[in-house]
Amino acid sequence: MPTMVEPPGRIAGYACDMRVLLGSFWRSVAYCLHPRVIALSLLPLVLMVAGAFALGYWFWDRAVDAVLAWLETWSLVEFVLGWLDSVGLGALRTVVAPLLVLVMATPLIVVLALLLVAFFMTPAMVDLVAQRRFPDLQRRRGGGVLGSVGWSLWSTVLAVLMLVVSLPFWLIPPLVLVLPPLIWGWLTYRVFAYDALAEHASVDERRTLMARHRVPLLVMGVIAGLISAAPSVLWASGAMFIALAPLLVPLAIWIYALVFAFASLWYAHYLLQALDELRREATTPPVPPGSSAPTVSAAHPVPADRIVDVEARPLPSPPAS
Repeated sequence: MPTMVEPPGRIAGYACDMRVLLGSFWRSVAYCLHPRVIALSLLPLVLMVAGAFALGYWFWDRAVDAVLAWLETWSLVEFVLGWLDSVGLGALRTVVAPLLVLVMATPLIVVLALLLVAFFMTPAMVDLVAQRRFPDLQRRRGGGVLGSVGWSLWSTVLAVLMLVVSLPFWLIPPLVLVLPPLIWGWLTYRVFAYDALAEHASVDERRTLMARHRVPLLVMGVIAGLISAAPSVLWASGAMFIALAPLLVPLAIWIYALVFAFASLWYAHYLLQALDELRREATTPPVPPGSSAPTVSAAHPVPADRIVDVEARPLPSPPAS
């Protein structure tokens, strides 16, 4: 049975993408410690914490009562809660509803954190990467502010629809650890890939790069989505120490902001380097197949007596008639 062998050029392209992917990863980790990045992460944190406490002040008790009333309408849930009362664990009844409110609020927190980082942090961080690594990269401004906002909002609507459709599957323990990171990864890829190229790439360059590097960009988004699942550990702690929720929620929000700031830097490093290489390819003349450009070795220069000035060579005389 014949086996399919990848062309050498494609294998070399995969290796190059992996090299750039890993290099951009470690550069982004280092940039997260930059004072400017840390300072920029405080603005989304302050805005989201203020909004979370305002919503909690006005709607927390009502939301918990509504969830508790909804749970009591389910006979299976009521049976489980009654069993907990019978074994002396009735105190957990007061924990289930607040924990479910936190879990249901998590998608909203994640989406808002991503959008705030994209709007307030990504342009400054892309500019930081460009100044430090690609100062000569021409800015062709293929995507403006309105284009970025429209793209991000449309991508967010699609992600929310996917979340709503997938919510019933979250009750299956393995899927609740898989589906949200995949959806966050897709949304992260859509938003940050566009914003990383909006200032420097033209429309055609952006489309070319997003099509050529689609798989690495999706992998980067999924990895960022898996990292963003870290605050779930805080919700697990909240099941036992629900009184610490006012402290755990701001901590979780800051983790989300830092994760998305890292993802934004990762996309900026990767895509700006890819854009620089794309433009170098466009300015390099193609070499015909089977031929190679003549080269002169610096170690073995051509002797001076063998260099012939073509313009100074006399023209041949016409043949005698």
